[in-house]
Amino acid sequence: MHKLSLFLAGALSVLVIALVAGGVFVMVARGFSARERPSILERWVARRARGMAAPGDAKERVNPVSNSPEVLAEARAHWADHCAGCHANNGSGDTEMGKRMYPPAPDMRLPETQQMTDGELFFVIQNGIRMTGMPGWGGGSQHDAQDSWKLVHFIRHLPLVSSEEEREMQSLNPKSPDDLKEEQEEKEFLNGEEPHEHTEHHHHH
Repeated sequence: MHKLSLFLAGALSVLVIALVAGGVFVMVARGFSARERPSILERWVARRARGMAAPGDAKERVNPVSNSPEVLAEARAHWADHCAGCHANNGSGDTEMGKRMYPPAPDMRLPETQQMTDGELFFVIQNGIRMTGMPGWGGGSQHDAQDSWKLVHFIRHLPLVSSEEEREMQSLNPKSPDDLKEEQEEKEFLNGEEPHEHTEHHHHH
């Protein structure tokens, strides 16, 4: 029985090594462009990386911040301003930035995220995940930690985000220069002003 176990363990190790080697070969053959769709192996590795990101003791941590409508409102505003650029207001990851990351930002409403413990979610927010686009946001202060624990509550709420909440969050999303210009032109129009023409003056030498 012991020999059989050793044989199976060895066979499994050889299979994993072969899969990894095959994946590396395919990546080298295709290049390392982030515009390529991740292979099945890469997606599996990315999921495993999320699962292994937090050490055992971190997984067991309990959220010290009590959930409440006020906490959710603060976390929703924080998410809209800092997280939605990659993860979208509803957590789907369906944004230009999120879809172009390698691997793409996950849909955080799905079980792969929702089944993570509060401690795991907190650890990932604070420390990020290597070899993905997820940075670590922890600055070491208690205020930063409180914000991250509040975000954990909002992540739990993502599958229930309403269309009204999404509309509110859109007003809190960071604005691009084009968005700001459009808002200014709309404001001028509503005030009965002539939109300003933005022209460049070129100097000839």
